[in-house]
Amino acid sequence: MAGTEAMARLGAQRRTIRALPALLVNQIAAGEVIERPASVVKELLENALDAGATRINVELDGGGTELIRVTDDGSGIEPDELPLALAPHATSKIAASDDLDRIATMGFRGEALASIASVARVQLRSRTRNRDAAAIVEAEGDQIGPVRPGAGPVGTSVTVRNLFFNTPARRKFLRTPATEQQRCLEWVRDLAMARPAVGFRATVEGRVVLDLAPEQGPRDRVLAVLGEDLSDQMVVVEADSFDDARGVALWGLVGLPALARATPSHQKVFLNGRVVRDKTIQHAIREAYRGLVEPGRHPTAVLMLEMSPSAVDVNVHPAKLEVRFRDSGMVHQAVLGSIRRGLQRADLTPSVGAQGAGAGSLQRSPMAGRLPGAGWSLRPGGNDVSAERFAAFLREGNAAPRYDDLRGVLDADAAADRAAHASEPVAAPINGTGASPRPDVEATPLPLPTKAASLLQVHKSFVVAEDPEGVVIVDQHALHERVMFERLLERVSRGPLEGQRLLTPAMVAIRDGQAALVEALGPLLERIGMDVTLAGPRDVAVHVFPSLLFERGVEAGEFLRGLLDKAEGESFTPTSEEALRDVLDMMACKAAVKAGDALSEGELRDLLAMRETVERSSNCPHGRPTSIRLTVRELERLFGRT
Repeated sequence: MAGTEAMARLGAQRRTIRALPALLVNQIAAGEVIERPASVVKELLENALDAGATRINVELDGGGTELIRVTDDGSGIEPDELPLALAPHATSKIAASDDLDRIATMGFRGEALASIASVARVQLRSRTRNRDAAAIVEAEGDQIGPVRPGAGPVGTSVTVRNLFFNTPARRKFLRTPATEQQRCLEWVRDLAMARPAVGFRATVEGRVVLDLAPEQGPRDRVLAVLGEDLSDQMVVVEADSFDDARGVALWGLVGLPALARATPSHQKVFLNGRVVRDKTIQHAIREAYRGLVEPGRHPTAVLMLEMSPSAVDVNVHPAKLEVRFRDSGMVHQAVLGSIRRGLQRADLTPSVGAQGAGAGSLQRSPMAGRLPGAGWSLRPGGNDVSAERFAAFLREGNAAPRYDDLRGVLDADAAADRAAHASEPVAAPINGTGASPRPDVEATPLPLPTKAASLLQVHKSFVVAEDPEGVVIVDQHALHERVMFERLLERVSRGPLEGQRLLTPAMVAIRDGQAALVEALGPLLERIGMDVTLAGPRDVAVHVFPSLLFERGVEAGEFLRGLLDKAEGESFTPTSEEALRDVLDMMACKAAVKAGDALSEGELRDLLAMRETVERSSNCPHGRPTSIRLTVRELERLFGRT
């Protein structure tokens, strides 16, 4: 009781409002911006890029806690402005509130150097092109020393030592030097890919670990970081929707489904050269790969977007990692459509040799998953002309591009693309439906000979056939499941599926709470051809069952129980199109031929013929591959011929 009264008295005491000391203010700001050594590297690199640097050198010791030095050949800082550069909220990048609506630089708040200096010992050395010598200033905590002359080339060098020396609590939260070092290098690689025209060099404990020449093209820079061995496993994607100031240009490389990984860390998105994390774009990537990768796996993707600064707000996150689009729907459609079109042009059948090499390359390379940035347009055929022209255009100035001029660069290539694609054949209709696959997402595999060549069914589960590049092994259940899913998806778009009325209703026991779920599922059940009613507090009756499932001998009660179990998942929304696709996937899985079903030669040929008429036939709706190729080259290697 006495303790409670004491706490009450303490809470009732009047607390005096006071102005915080400048050092404490900067250290609080540092807590928002400077989380670890990698944060320092990011801020200093962005400053160097904003200064127009063409070469940047990064040095690290002790994982960045003992030393971070970033040296550039940019425009430099005048001697009398050096103390201001270390002062809080002093910047050359904005001057009025209106500037916040059209930010075209990487940094703009003016707190980075001041925040770093509040938790480290900083030396700033800089020389402008109109000076014969450099000038130096040093800072520690809230103390900024005098400016003194020194030697140095044109540009700026920022040396940061003993990070968090005066805030030991923060230092305790850091990981091992090796981990912190890796995070620092991640930012170097990311920004190096965002700016292929800029040369980057990174040194760790005196050892060069990264050396990228300036004036590289976007594709060359990406592959220099990802690894040249992934060149044939990455697909070019592009978009150009410059209708007004809110338009977007997009260029990127995305991985084949076989390169999908367990985490999204190898997805990189760049907006106007800035690394961003955006849920809208992440959702568009997932949707573009829906049915091509297994649940829980994340595709490899490198996307570089260019937009008018007035069309995006980058001032919503202390570290400027999150952004807010004026028209997020337009951005979502640009990303989704460009990836779908890119995958449409690719043969998505994984090769045994390439698949193994791809996985190994991502695991072996320390650069694995580091992806590029800044928006270039590239033609579907892999022609780098457009990308180089776009990159050269952006190099003319360090600020945002002039969009009227940018349209001229892109329009010529877009017209050429339209002319090139005008004569492309339309995909053949899906057997039995009279409907063509959606042309924006159809991925056409290499054709399999289904007329004269012999087919072999292995263990009543796999079909072996020859194709122009070698041997293809097809999972009969997975392929038929994809075929059934696409047919159901097309059919349900025209109205509810056909249902078969049962002579006697199928009774299904349900658990507590599932009665409300059955009612919520009513519209969805109607769309797939089911009529289900409550027959008591713990029972439901199935009166009508989808004809397709009825003809395939699927048991109504078992199917409904599985559907209810799926509907209880947190991500299942009965009224959503995603829920409909999930249920159609269940139906396709139940209706498809199974592993162990013996098929006649005619049935095998029909199945393989279907492979060439449905979209995304390389993968089942769950994302597993329907077929795998063993190339002639891989066969020759296995038999010692090469």
